Amino acid sequence: MTEKALAAERFWAVHQDAVAERLGSGPMGLAAAEADRRLAETGPNTVADSPRLEIAAKIGRRLVEPLVAILLVAALVSGLTGDWAGFGIIACIVGVSVGLDVVQEHRAELAATRLRDSVAVKAAVRRDGQVVSLPVERIVPGDVVELTAGGLVPADGILLESRGAQANEALLTGEPYPVGKRVGPSEAGSPADAFNAVFAGTALVAGAATMLVVATGRATRLGGVAASLAARRPPTAFEKGLHGLGLLILRLTAFLVLFVLLAHLAFQRPPLESFLFAIALAVGLTPELLPMLTTVTLSRGAMRMARKRVVVKRLAAIHDLGAMDVLCTDKTGTLTEARIALADATGTDGAPSSRVLGLAALNAGLASGAPSALDAAILQASPPAPGWRALAEAPFEFERRRSAVLCEGEGQRLLVVKGAPEAVLAVCTAAEGADGARQPMTDAVRAELLARANARGSEGLRLLGIAWRSMGEDETIEGPHTEADLVFAGFCAFLDPPKASAADAVARLGALGVRVKIVSGDAAPVLLHLVRTLGLPCKGVLTGEEIEALDHPGLVARVQEVDLYARVSPDQKRRVILALKAHGHAVGFIGDGINDAPAIHAADAGLSVEGATEVARAAADLILLAPDLGVLAEGVVEGRRTYANIMKYVRMGTSSNFGNMFSMAAASLLIPFLPLLPAQILLNNLLYDLSEMGIPFDAVDAEDVKKPHLWDMGAVLRFTLVMGPLSSVFDLATFGILFWGVGATPEEFRTAWFIESMATQVLVIFLIRTHGRAWRAAAPHPALIATSLSALAVACALALGPLAPVLGFAPLPGALLAAIGVLVVGYLAAAEALKRRATRAGPA
Repeated sequence: MTEKALAAERFWAVHQDAVAERLGSGPMGLAAAEADRRLAETGPNTVADSPRLEIAAKIGRRLVEPLVAILLVAALVSGLTGDWAGFGIIACIVGVSVGLDVVQEHRAELAATRLRDSVAVKAAVRRDGQVVSLPVERIVPGDVVELTAGGLVPADGILLESRGAQANEALLTGEPYPVGKRVGPSEAGSPADAFNAVFAGTALVAGAATMLVVATGRATRLGGVAASLAARRPPTAFEKGLHGLGLLILRLTAFLVLFVLLAHLAFQRPPLESFLFAIALAVGLTPELLPMLTTVTLSRGAMRMARKRVVVKRLAAIHDLGAMDVLCTDKTGTLTEARIALADATGTDGAPSSRVLGLAALNAGLASGAPSALDAAILQASPPAPGWRALAEAPFEFERRRSAVLCEGEGQRLLVVKGAPEAVLAVCTAAEGADGARQPMTDAVRAELLARANARGSEGLRLLGIAWRSMGEDETIEGPHTEADLVFAGFCAFLDPPKASAADAVARLGALGVRVKIVSGDAAPVLLHLVRTLGLPCKGVLTGEEIEALDHPGLVARVQEVDLYARVSPDQKRRVILALKAHGHAVGFIGDGINDAPAIHAADAGLSVEGATEVARAAADLILLAPDLGVLAEGVVEGRRTYANIMKYVRMGTSSNFGNMFSMAAASLLIPFLPLLPAQILLNNLLYDLSEMGIPFDAVDAEDVKKPHLWDMGAVLRFTLVMGPLSSVFDLATFGILFWGVGATPEEFRTAWFIESMATQVLVIFLIRTHGRAWRAAAPHPALIATSLSALAVACALALGPLAPVLGFAPLPGALLAAIGVLVVGYLAAAEALKRRATRAGPA
């Protein structure tokens, strides 16, 4: 059986001898020649290749996006018509936008290579019957590797021997507690529960073991994490919205260009002039400054978010954070404190007991070697009593599931034992009451104490049993039989403490329309206890084993109604994210471990925290400088404010441009000359875009930040079809007055309409910047006032000033300017009356 086939199945469910036989190996390992042959076949034991250098392909993929393609055509047309300034501006905007995207993708690929540091550099491998030190890159399936405490596991494999081995698997599961490892087939449905298997990148924190390598390199679980990080991330909500806007503009442009060309040819207008006019209209429809304005708006949002302790790595993620309606979060570090703490020490009656804590401190503090995470929690709560010293010890072994310390002090010699409650109770013959009195350890008493331990375990607590007995002067620890006839004192309970701020933060996110789901490597009882403790509005539980049995459509059908995901692997976390996105949700994920990186990478808004692993931070789009969901709620509000300002420009650009271009197209068929020259159309469009550069600084309506918003092209089109024709009505009225009313010359006609067009386009932003009545809204930002009025002033100066003849404009009589002013006021009044229908906003 091949390495990948064996790794894909639950190899830990097969007896180790059978696995060795299938791999053609044995206790003494492989022959060097056979190992070299396998290395050539399977490749080096590395989880990530060097970053891909397909820069040209990455750039090409972005250049064919509809909006970028339209901008490139607009730049080409600008150059062909002699508008080199317009060509340069558009080319620079496209170049910066594409360059930023390529750099961000390249950084994501580099995140995968950082996983190389998560495995050992060298390992002790049995080759030709001898133990040799080899670089981990040369390990192959079938190798036998010796593991010691403090070392990292170099590949995925099954244990051939275990001597009290305990592994820290937080990298893959997120669970902070060490996991005991022993030999023998395991019926576990997931790697997290496989007691006989070890996985690349995890660490042995106690004991020693010998492993048979089953999978190496990208066939390992860690390799799957690296592959998901190196893969191109799914389109985010912002990218989908921008793509949809590009297609909408493309359709409007194609319709207008074909309409003008066909109509002009039908009216037997000069073909070249008609073509240039149609192309100019197409360029006029293009929001050339959208990428620049979007970048400015997002950058402004990033600065505001930095003040709220959120670092933005990918600017577009600000929009995605505001659009987020589902937040998936790992438990550790966001809802909990990410540390193991002693919850309490209780006697056999369930009451708090200083006696139990004192005994536990003697065992934890007097043992040799580095304290385990549980020992450290005990010692933080209570150091050993002064005057005590250790005489002998029996370290923890998984077969016993206990540790023992013989200590002396205060005129006593005590054997203090701690371990799994069932393992400690099995060697006790008495139980100690609160008053120090002892009662026989009958089957009924033992069953009652076990039931209490199991009940507390179902609350998400990890329990240790504490027992003791007096030792004579001539007694010492001589073997497991020494741990007999013990007096059971009580329990020590541990937990990862919930954050005090978590419940309020989840409630605030809920008020913002964000549903919180917990996706964790921890067991279901732990999550259920956390939810009850914090009072979180979560329902439904789905385990990793159940997810594994579901295909993608099946998982998509389940995720809507499930809020808790327990014992999930890194890839299953990613699958949950993709299933939620398949429902149209904008999904955020926050995590801090390597096991969270694939989900962070797949989410619309990938989040991590300052103290997270380097891989998690590299995969994230945003980093919280405080691991608190309350900080995230502030970021959500900022993201929605940013989106609202971007949409102001989008609505303005599509409706005003379409209305004005449609007006010119219609007018070109009714009058014997072009209503605006191609260069004048491009000048109109450029000045209008510049007038909107103050939008990123503007305030937004309170209703814009109350709930998530996705790019709604239907709403943009609806706004365009209401406000665009309104603009066209007043444009055509202007044409009628100019051509049939006063008999304006072509130059006067173009001048008057240029001024009317600019005035209506620029001034209407002060009305449609808010859904309510303009005079009741917050005042526009001074930057928006300055850019808008300055652009209008420049337009009037160019049309009526000294440069007017060069640009094809002519002076206008005062009466005509007054008439244009009346038309502009009428348009603004009509726009104020119709805007709520265009946006379908509620009452002002």
